Amino acid sequence: MALIGYARVSTADQDLAAQRAALAAAGCSLIVEETASGADAGRPALARLLARIAPGDTLVVVRLDRLARSLTHLLAVIARLRSRSAALRSLGDPIDTSGPSGLLVLQILGAVAEFERALIRERTRAGLAAARGRGRAGGHPGLRARDPRAIAALAEARARARLARILAEAEAWIGHVRRLRPATPWPELARVVNAAAPPGRAPLSGAALARRARLLAREGLLDPALLRPAPTRPGRRQSRPAHAVELAAAYLRGRPDATLAELGTALLRLKLHPPRGGEAWAPSSLKGLLDRARALGLITAGAPADGRAQDGSPG
Repeated sequence: MALIGYARVSTADQDLAAQRAALAAAGCSLIVEETASGADAGRPALARLLARIAPGDTLVVVRLDRLARSLTHLLAVIARLRSRSAALRSLGDPIDTSGPSGLLVLQILGAVAEFERALIRERTRAGLAAARGRGRAGGHPGLRARDPRAIAALAEARARARLARILAEAEAWIGHVRRLRPATPWPELARVVNAAAPPGRAPLSGAALARRARLLAREGLLDPALLRPAPTRPGRRQSRPAHAVELAAAYLRGRPDATLAELGTALLRLKLHPPRGGEAWAPSSLKGLLDRARALGLITAGAPADGRAQDGSPG
């Protein structure tokens, strides 16, 4: 349960000393610093911080304008923190989401943000209609003129925004990559990641997972050795047991209340069939997978589905 500070300035000639001192005085054990415009959506240091913050931690800022570029962005950051059971505290504003008063302020901010979005939509439509009436074309003038500087700036902004998006969702798959690569091919690894994903989340392909991993490796956030080609396997049957253990463990981590019957159905849906053939996984085979997963530390000793072999599991 640590206090983690975030300090930001817009340009390199600005000084972070005042923010650093205020955050240290507030008891922050770690202070993350970044130089980026307040309007910049791609802030790698902030994205990495949000991806790594632990349950019970509190993100501390001197003022909210050091953290968020808009009210909508602020609410998104707070939602991200709450999904990780973390909180936000602003030293200069009445915001501390670890208590009931802070949550009340959050609800008020949410209502204000919705009102702000409605106003922006209305003003945007009115502005575009007025511009068309004057015969003006929309878009960035530099991009329309194919200015190399404008094109380069747009490419850099898009790259930083993509990195921020990948970092925000990396926690769902980066642990699997570090544990299973390069021994496991990317398509099989994607099946493990998708098995652990919550219902409704779009699945990742092996190619998409590899692209994300390469980007993080270029940023120094992932060991490049994990990108080496997977070794050639003499037979698919030989790799199936270990693969099935990983898939079973990943599925139960994403759905801890699943029964053995649901686990067996999920493995078949992932095109992983019983080792001795047949159309369904036997309860004894599923229990064997779970025993191996517990022995490897992939799931806890008391993981759900234990002791549910008599509730309609496929035989």
